[in-house]
Amino acid sequence: MDPIKGETLLKVQQLRDQFDNLEKHTQWGIDFVEKYTKFVKERSEIELNYARQIRNLSKKYQPKKKEEDDNKYTWCRAFHSTLNELNDYAGQHELIAENMTSQIIAELTRYAQEIKTERKSHFHDGRKAQQQIEASWKQLESCKRKFERDCKEADRAQQYFEKMDADINVTKADVEKARQQAQMRHQMASDSKSEYSSYLQKFNQEQNEHYYTIIPNIFQKIQAMEEKRIERMGESLKTFAEVDRQILPIIGKCLDGITQVAESIEPKNDSSQVIESYKSGFEPPGDVEFEDYGQAMKRTVSETSLTNSRPDNKPDRSSKGKSKTLWPFNKKNKTPKQSKEPLSHRFNDLMTSKPKMHCLRSLRRGLSLKLGSNPEDFSHLPPEQRRKKLQAKIDDINKDIQKEMDQRDALTKMKEVYIKNPQMGDPNSVDPRLAEIAHNIEKLQAEAQKFEGWLAEVEGRMPVKSEPPRRTSVLYETQNSTPPTNNNCAQDRESPDGSYTEEPSSEVQSKVQPETAESGDEFDDADEEMLPTIGTCKALYPFEGVNEGTISVTEGELLYVIEEDKGDGWTRVRRNEEEEGYVPTSYVEVFLDSNAKGAITYI
Repeated sequence: MDPIKGETLLKVQQLRDQFDNLEKHTQWGIDFVEKYTKFVKERSEIELNYARQIRNLSKKYQPKKKEEDDNKYTWCRAFHSTLNELNDYAGQHELIAENMTSQIIAELTRYAQEIKTERKSHFHDGRKAQQQIEASWKQLESCKRKFERDCKEADRAQQYFEKMDADINVTKADVEKARQQAQMRHQMASDSKSEYSSYLQKFNQEQNEHYYTIIPNIFQKIQAMEEKRIERMGESLKTFAEVDRQILPIIGKCLDGITQVAESIEPKNDSSQVIESYKSGFEPPGDVEFEDYGQAMKRTVSETSLTNSRPDNKPDRSSKGKSKTLWPFNKKNKTPKQSKEPLSHRFNDLMTSKPKMHCLRSLRRGLSLKLGSNPEDFSHLPPEQRRKKLQAKIDDINKDIQKEMDQRDALTKMKEVYIKNPQMGDPNSVDPRLAEIAHNIEKLQAEAQKFEGWLAEVEGRMPVKSEPPRRTSVLYETQNSTPPTNNNCAQDRESPDGSYTEEPSSEVQSKVQPETAESGDEFDDADEEMLPTIGTCKALYPFEGVNEGTISVTEGELLYVIEEDKGDGWTRVRRNEEEEGYVPTSYVEVFLDSNAKGAITYI
C-alpha cells in the first residue's frame, strides 16, 4: 500500500465515530460556495451599474448638433475624445461583469449542484452501512438474550430434577419426566450457545469491516470531494483576480488616449481659430480729422443764414457732401469734410441720433432677427462670417447633390441590368424613382446657384486684404477727389437691431471688381482638383476594364481608393494622376483610412 494513502486512511479512520459532524461540515462547505457565488453576482451587478452610469454620463455630455462647430477647437476635440474613451472604459467594466458571470457564477452554480448530488450519495452509503451494523448488533443482542434465557431455564430444570429425584414420595414416572425436561433444557441452552457464538463471530467480522473498510472508504470519498471543493474555491478566487487583470492593459490604453488628446491641445491654434471665426472683414477706420475751432469763431450767429461766408473764399461743401454718422469699419473714410462744428456737437449728434430703416429689406431683416429666425442669405452677419456660412451651405448642398447622383447612377445600372435580364425585374419600375431623383437634383442645383450668387456678391464686396487702409485726412480727400454721390452712413448699413447690411459704397465696389474675377478663377481651379484618396486596395483577381469608366487591374496590384462602394457593387480607384476608374468591389480588398471613413467625395 502507498505510504501516503495508508497515512490518509489512518487519519480517516480516526473520524469513524464523527459521521454526523462530517455531514454538518460538508453542508457548511456547500453553503459557502453558494455564498461566494452570490458575492460574485453582486460584484458583477455593481460593474454593470457602473458601466451604465459611465455611458450615460458620456452620452449626456456628447456634443449636440448645434455644438458641432466646436470641434474646430483642439480642447473641444480633446474633451469629446475623452468622452469616447470613457465609452470604451465603460465597455471594459461590462466585460468584467460578463466574464465573471460566465467564468465564475455559471461554473460555481453548476458545480454546487454536482457536489450536492455527490455528497448525498456518499452520506447515503454511510447511513446504509451504519444501519447494517446496527441491525447486526441488535441480532447479536437477541442471540445473547436467548442464550442467557435458555441457560437459566436449564439450571431451573436441573434443580427441579434433583429435587424430584431426592423426594421418596415422588413416583418414578415423575422423576423420569423431570429428568427428560432437564435434558431438553440443557440441549436448548447448548444450541443457543452455539448460535450466539456463531453470530458473535459474524458480528465481529462485520464490525471490523464496517470500521476499517466501508466507513473509511466512504470518508475518503468525502475527503476527496471536500478537497476538490476547496481547490475549486481557490481557482474561482484566482479567476476573480484574472478577470480584472485582463482588462488593465485596455483601460491603460484608454487612459493613455485621454493623456494623448490632452497633450494635443494647442492654445495658439485655438486662439487663431477664434480670430478666424469672428473676424468681420472690415478695415479699421482712418485717423480722426483735426477740428479747427478757430474757424467757428468766424461764423455768423445764425448757421442758417444765407450770408455765411468763408475767409478763404472756398465753396461750402458741408451741405453738398454732408453725411449722417460715419460707419466705423468702412474701408476708406472718403466722406466730404463736415461743417466745422465743435467735436462735442458731433458726439452729441451721434448719441442722440436714432437709426432709421431706409428700405423694406432692412425692415424685414430686423424683424426676422428680433423673432429669432436668421435670413436665408445670412445677411445679418459681417462679410467674412457671411462668406463662411454661405460656403458651408454650398458644401452641404453639393453633398446632397452627390448623394442623389450616386442613387441615380445606381438605379441607372439597375435598370440596365433589368433590360438585359428581364426576369430579374421590370425596367419601367425604376423610372418613377429616377424622375424623382432628377427633380431633386434640379431643385438642389437651383438652390446651390442661388447661394453661389450670394457668395459671389459677398466676395465681390469684401475689401482687398493686401491694400493698406488709407489714413489721409478728410480735408485732403475733399480737395483732391470728387465726393461720392451716394455715401452710405452707418444707419444705411445697419438693421434696426444694429446688425450689418449689404449696402456698401459704390467706390468699394469699383475697386474690388478685378479681385472678383480672380476669385472666380480660383474656384474654377478648385473644381478641377482630383478627388482625395480615402484608402488603398489590393486586387484579388485580374479584371479587364473594357467598358467606359472602368479600369483594368492585375492580380496583386495596389491601387488608391477615391470613392467607396455606394451599393452598386463598384469601387472607384486610381492608379496614378492620369488613370482612374471603377472596378468590381468583389475583385479587390479595400483598406480605408481611419480618418476617411464616412467621408463623402466630390466629383
